[in-house]
Amino acid sequence: MRASLIQIAVDEGESVESRRERVASLVREQAGVADLVVLPELWTTGAFAYEEFAAEAEPLDGPTHEAMGKAASDAGVWLHAGSIPERDPDGTLYNTSLVFSPSGERAGAYRKIHRFGFDKGEAVLMGAGRDLVTVRLPETTLGVATCYDLRFPELFRGLVDAGAETLVVPAGWPERRRAHWTLLAQARAVENQAFVLACGTAGTHAGVPQAGHSIVVDPWGEVLAEAGPGEEIVTVEFDPAKVATTREQFPALKDRVLGLAPPRR
Repeated sequence: MRASLIQIAVDEGESVESRRERVASLVREQAGVADLVVLPELWTTGAFAYEEFAAEAEPLDGPTHEAMGKAASDAGVWLHAGSIPERDPDGTLYNTSLVFSPSGERAGAYRKIHRFGFDKGEAVLMGAGRDLVTVRLPETTLGVATCYDLRFPELFRGLVDAGAETLVVPAGWPERRRAHWTLLAQARAVENQAFVLACGTAGTHAGVPQAGHSIVVDPWGEVLAEAGPGEEIVTVEFDPAKVATTREQFPALKDRVLGLAPPRR
């Protein structure tokens, strides 16, 4: 299976409409190159452009949904379209990831559970999701998480329990904590014996330099590919069957004790 992580810059001076067209074009260029394409978190606005969230929020099936669904269909790829600021009909904002099939149909939508910002930014401006989301591809099952979620291993355990074999994490991760980004991506891969595809942004969001360094990690923690700090597309070939092989050869997940549901009586 081949995956392309499109690490784009979300810089001031480019309109959302222009960026949407540019990203759709980049996705279409992956036709015949990748089976799965992954975009970063909140690439329409910038993950740290908090003041833009309300103004740029859109319905789940809004213009980004339409553009990305068409791009996936044009390219004939599975597309994790990163995330958008979604406005629910009740007015609540969410950081929502979208996944499309090669036919352009929405195959999954995930509202970010762990909101970053502590007492400001996303944490106070957006609602929290509640549901874990997996998406079944012919070759593998994706487990969907977003950026700050990477710091919460229990979420990924839940995804594995739901059948996830490839963990996809779009992000807008700041450069000053880049070491954590790499460390946590490898940790989530090793402890869950799964592939991790973590796609970040380049450039600067509202004055916050971004880490870039999108990364693909295999179930043993080996880095298969890693981007640099700037705009870049990283394409990697990997064998999803390695998840089952790893879990069979080193069955650590079977030795779990804590966090499991109690047996039924």
